[in-house]
Amino acid sequence: MNQRNCLILGSGRSGTSMAAGILARAGYFMGAELWPADIGNPKGYFEDREVNKINDELIAPAAPKTPPHGLRKLLLGDIPILGNYQHWVAVLRPGVSISCPPAMSRRIAAVAARQPFCLKDPRFSYTLSAWRPFIGDALLLCVFRDPAVTAASIVRECKRADHMKGTEVDQRWALKVWGAMYRFILEVHGADAELERRLGIRIDREFAAAELNRSRPGAAVPRRTLRLYERLCALARYDTARPAAITA
Repeated sequence: MNQRNCLILGSGRSGTSMAAGILARAGYFMGAELWPADIGNPKGYFEDREVNKINDELIAPAAPKTPPHGLRKLLLGDIPILGNYQHWVAVLRPGVSISCPPAMSRRIAAVAARQPFCLKDPRFSYTLSAWRPFIGDALLLCVFRDPAVTAASIVRECKRADHMKGTEVDQRWALKVWGAMYRFILEVHGADAELERRLGIRIDREFAAAELNRSRPGAAVPRRTLRLYERLCALARYDTARPAAITA
């Protein structure tokens, strides 16, 4: 089979690491400096520091720089002010322009030159347009799960991880992250679940471990978020009982 490049997108804590893990033994370049496994992801994150840094720097100019005041705070609530490596919990308006200066394009091109690649980063949900000129016909794999479960996991990770200190991400904000990312993704993906055929590989079906599914549905979610989740489920032909993926 001809092995196809791949980008994995989707909100953080949605099962993207599991998706990357089942592809990890297929011979892909996943990055020169992967984040190590820890209690948050015992089998690994499969995310490269340079990819994260590129995407973080692409998103940063469009993210809020100061806390909201007055009417803006009344309408939006508290908005976390994010620093380095923290923009995987940014919330951007659908359609916001992501600028990619020449120096950044060269860094993206250097990463994409290592083929076949399988690159994973929640920030791709926002930055995909900057990567498109360099990834050819790479398959776009969108992974998602229940928004309330995902939001609760995002909150826990932000409290636990050293590099997320000071973000003050709560359930309300985490749900905003989920909704913003998947609204972006729905504009760029299609629906096809035949992953092995589309990638030209054999996947590692033993990687996913049921005991690592430690989150359960809890808090209610806004109606708009629920409708977005239902759209994703319909595109993936998914019965809402397990993590799902959409490919393009």
